Amino acid sequence: MVSYHTNVLLPFMSFYTKPKKITALDAKFEAQKIAFAPITFQAARCLLKFNILSEIDKAKDSGVTVVVLAQKLKLSEYAVGVLLDMGLSMGLVWQQDDKFILDKVGHFLLNDDMSQVNLNFSHDLCYQGLFELENSLLEGKPKGLEVFGDWETIYPALSQLPDDAKASWFEFDHYYSDHAFPALLPIVFEHKPRTLVDVGGNTGKWAIACTEYDPKVEVTIMDFPGQLKVAHKNALDKGLEKRIKGYPTDLLDESKAFVAGADIYWMSQFLDCFAKKEILSILKRAAAVMGPNSQLFIVETFWDRQPFEAAAYCVNATSLYFTAMANGNSRMYHSKDMLSLISAAGMYVDEDIDNLGLGHTLLKCKLK
Repeated sequence: MVSYHTNVLLPFMSFYTKPKKITALDAKFEAQKIAFAPITFQAARCLLKFNILSEIDKAKDSGVTVVVLAQKLKLSEYAVGVLLDMGLSMGLVWQQDDKFILDKVGHFLLNDDMSQVNLNFSHDLCYQGLFELENSLLEGKPKGLEVFGDWETIYPALSQLPDDAKASWFEFDHYYSDHAFPALLPIVFEHKPRTLVDVGGNTGKWAIACTEYDPKVEVTIMDFPGQLKVAHKNALDKGLEKRIKGYPTDLLDESKAFVAGADIYWMSQFLDCFAKKEILSILKRAAAVMGPNSQLFIVETFWDRQPFEAAAYCVNATSLYFTAMANGNSRMYHSKDMLSLISAAGMYVDEDIDNLGLGHTLLKCKLK
């Protein structure tokens, strides 16, 4: 195995193997933040939704009063007041006399793309369903998904979700994958593959990126028919429909074979959507159709490979989306779990590259 651990802050052990240095008083305060977290989340969302933080930001260091904000935004002084009082306690704003000024946390909540993507995903897709986290954990099923309809998992439902939930899901998924594309494409096309199978290719963003990067490569997307319909339209819009094909399948159906003999099999932010036994089945079926020169590329945001504690926090929170909303049995994995499954499927990791995109790891696998 060739290993490229590119960030000196890796691995995670520096985050979680010793107790936090914090006073008892501060620890108790942190506990209260957890206790009121659903309330503070919705307060922060309303401060954004009603453009209160945006108007405060425009005022810069001069600040702005509740009265002025209420008049400008056509809200009651009560509504603005209770939200801003909570905003003070959350560190989003600070107050000078009767004027409110944006604080650093408020600045990032308002202007940081990642914060906005995560907040919309949490609210539009997860918030109501997370009430069923307890039952999801006990039953091993995504009980929270029932707020949207009667499905066993979220994946065949994606094209039928309410517009806000669907938009926030795809925005969340694409935000993290798209940031990795510039680093991944040169690695994938280093050996000039002519055929690539995108397993769980969804709307075709990676397939389109590949065919635009290399004018000779042909891509087959394996996914549910609903996702392939969207992917086909996206390829058609780009004039790439001759080099991007669909292969409709249920990837959990062990009777369905994979596309055989491709140069590269691609699984990006895909295997975390399944339980360990399902991952092993998928990997074994991929191995069964790989040729001696085929490679399997796995891209994941492993929680133990994150360069910053904030990133590990986001990744671990995402695991609970899988529990309550997606399928009830998958998660963001520790890298050792994935390495073990790859070996059990009859493959080995030829290259292991960390810190691509937003905390992504690339595993290049070959047959043993």
